[in-house]
Amino acid sequence: MAQKFPTDRFDQIPEDLERIGAHRAPRPRGYGWIWVAWCAVAAAVIVGVGALGIFAINGTLNVSLPFGHGTASSSPTATATPTPTITPVVNPALNLIVLNGTDRAGLAADATATLKSAGWQNITPANASSTDIKRTTVYYSDGGNQAAALAVSQELAGAPIQQTQDFAASGADITVVLGADYTATHQ
Repeated sequence: MAQKFPTDRFDQIPEDLERIGAHRAPRPRGYGWIWVAWCAVAAAVIVGVGALGIFAINGTLNVSLPFGHGTASSSPTATATPTPTITPVVNPALNLIVLNGTDRAGLAADATATLKSAGWQNITPANASSTDIKRTTVYYSDGGNQAAALAVSQELAGAPIQQTQDFAASGADITVVLGADYTATHQ
């Protein structure tokens, strides 16, 4: 049911006005390209900040600034810090877990035999949750066990060692994950 309202000043349209409804002024030529340019600049800034953030997090961002290093007459003195050499040490009291990360049966038992012949005593062989490990790696969680991890590595053909907390919950001091590159010696 339509309602009838009294006529007011908005109902009277001037005779010289030919448009109906509200209209905006036409946009200037090239107005759409301004928004494209602003979006491109914003995207470049976001990508640049993100890349700098990733480099900073990974520690690969090295920036040498030309200012803030003192006066021109002062020369920086380089102090050489010797890198400590780690001597591999077999510690039979440590707990080791040897995980077979391949689909070949018996690798963990073989590596356990190799390590026992080198003097390690507390070794538990098991299968890893994944069977597609490519490279054998020796993991340790406590920095004090680095020399022992290096000794394990030497017995396993120089496998790389890595400090991580990923295996700390297992209770092992050193965890060996055997990969496809491991060659059995006792089979």
